[in-house]
Amino acid sequence: MLRRARELAMRALFAHTQGGVELEEAFRHALEEMGGEEDSYGDPLDQEGVAFARRLLEGYKAHAEEVDQVLRDTVEGWDFAQMSKTDLTVLRLATYEMLYEPTPFAPLIEVAVKIANRYGGEHSGAFVNGVLGRLYRRIQGGELKAVPKED
Repeated sequence: MLRRARELAMRALFAHTQGGVELEEAFRHALEEMGGEEDSYGDPLDQEGVAFARRLLEGYKAHAEEVDQVLRDTVEGWDFAQMSKTDLTVLRLATYEMLYEPTPFAPLIEVAVKIANRYGGEHSGAFVNGVLGRLYRRIQGGELKAVPKED
């Protein structure tokens, strides 16, 4: 249901981090762009979705240092400079959501992989899935704390 919202957040964060655009301006621009796009998944981008996307962006921004450190500690054999910038953006938002939002892990990871496949390279979905799977195991093993998840 909130796949389009996560995609909106990813596009805005990408423009902000890679293009140097202010976050609010990047959000407005991404929202305008997505408003005119047909969605093959059939998910409308409604007010709830827009609010959720904004919450993800603001949450990531508030916890960027912690999220980036968790990612650095989770990704093996890669540093941020070596990663695809779209993959890194997807991972940042998904990591924030895994740690700080009540979203259940399975659908969150599934959507992150779909977004990575849509915007990234040939191996983006598998890479994102592997990193988020490792992060999930770190949370389940008690190494990292996450907010309680909804049923």
